[in-house]
Amino acid sequence: MSFLSLIFLFSLLTHVQSQSQSPRGTFIDCGATVASLIDGRQWLPDSTYVSSGTSKNLTEPNLVPILSTVRSFPLRGNINKKFCYVVPVIRTRKYMVRTTYYYGGVNGRNSPPVFDQIVDGTRWGIVNTTDDYARRMVSYYEGIFVAAGKTMSFCIAANTNTDSDPFISALVFIMLGDSLYNSTDFGQYALNLVARHSFGHNGSIIRYPDDQFDRFWEPFVLGNSAMSSFRNVPVSDFWNLPPVKIFETELVSSGVEPIEFQWPPASLPNSTYYIALYFANDHDSSSRMFHISINGITYYHNLSVTSDGVAVFATKWLLGGLTNIILTPAAESEIGPLINAGEVFNLLHLGGRTLTRDVTALESVKKSLENPPQDWIGDPCVPSQYSWTGVTCSGGPRIRVISLNLSNMGLSGSLSPSIANLTALANVWLGNNSLSGSIPDFSRLKRLEKLHLEDNQFSGEVPLSLGNIDSLQELFLQNNNLTGQVPNSLTGKPGLNLKIFPGNNFSPSPPSGA
Repeated sequence: MSFLSLIFLFSLLTHVQSQSQSPRGTFIDCGATVASLIDGRQWLPDSTYVSSGTSKNLTEPNLVPILSTVRSFPLRGNINKKFCYVVPVIRTRKYMVRTTYYYGGVNGRNSPPVFDQIVDGTRWGIVNTTDDYARRMVSYYEGIFVAAGKTMSFCIAANTNTDSDPFISALVFIMLGDSLYNSTDFGQYALNLVARHSFGHNGSIIRYPDDQFDRFWEPFVLGNSAMSSFRNVPVSDFWNLPPVKIFETELVSSGVEPIEFQWPPASLPNSTYYIALYFANDHDSSSRMFHISINGITYYHNLSVTSDGVAVFATKWLLGGLTNIILTPAAESEIGPLINAGEVFNLLHLGGRTLTRDVTALESVKKSLENPPQDWIGDPCVPSQYSWTGVTCSGGPRIRVISLNLSNMGLSGSLSPSIANLTALANVWLGNNSLSGSIPDFSRLKRLEKLHLEDNQFSGEVPLSLGNIDSLQELFLQNNNLTGQVPNSLTGKPGLNLKIFPGNNFSPSPPSGA
């Protein structure tokens, strides 16, 4: 997590160069009801992307536009349930997702709530803005994710520590260039930003239009900070395409001396990290060569830094606690070391995705219901603690829907035939609702053991195909409006617990006792 002061954010939003191309992406002003043009970009109201929650206005004066409203989601009865935005994206493209939070006392409590944030099926982390809000700071989180489909979901979820309604101020999806962070295996990981700093810089945060992807480069100043005389680094040669402005300042040694500093500033949990360090020599006629160590371990030996600049990456570097970086001049170096900027990301293991066919089938079931559960949005199965209401899934690398239990949910509408595409289903409980229409063909569900459709308003005949499901052990159809004849393949099926009365209008009557 990082933070911005309200003053900094105001200066960032009002600093714009019209000739710069706006980043490609979606900018969502959460809780807003109308679009607004801010810093040359169109910020959109969020009603197109989210179907739950409440728009609320903050009463605090002099807030910048994207902080003046929030979308708030009800805590009561929703522990371990998620509320999701669904944003159109381009499949296989890389996106920077940034969330912004400013509490503003919207829940009437002194402190903001703590809750989880989720992208697709991956639990991104905990949102805790308490310390920032106490200092009137704006909190933001940033991650890099690859789109696995034509939409991406961003979700907020109340956990057991959440004590009031979760909220969000702004949500941004920005498409990144293919080369950015391309040494990361995005098939297994996402990147969660820990720190991104422009060393020696003591002004406002560097972002768009200096950074074409609107990444935030925060200032980082020590006693050995300096302005660089060299400002024309060919950044197009860098995979991560950093802004040229980060090379205007540096941490530099006096004479041919080592540089030692602690960065990132905060203590880190034991984990695996992606690190990128950026360097450019500001002396065309002198050579800079030095060694880099992190916590006493050699990070790079004999790094030669020219005026063209260089970046050094580590895709899986173990860190924990405080991080100490030492730049030591090589014996042949004529001048001391320097460093211009750095980025650190925590490698975030992807949480998997529900099988696309199952997701599509459940979406069809959802559309056929007039009042589906409110949390039926985002990935149905993962993260597992936030699976959809009534949905049980298998574990392992191939995540399937294995049970559907929506009994006593007050549901109305019909039951989509697409439910038969959930071919891993073993149990379906839909009893005591107000579902109507015909009973779909379940014959493709070869693992189905229990089917409960009792106490609804289903009409028409019982499908003959139900008798062809060898695994079926329990079929409850009582108290519907079914007609016709009950198939002999059901009434005579050994071991089947069949209930079709009371209710229904079968003719001729089935054998007594059924």
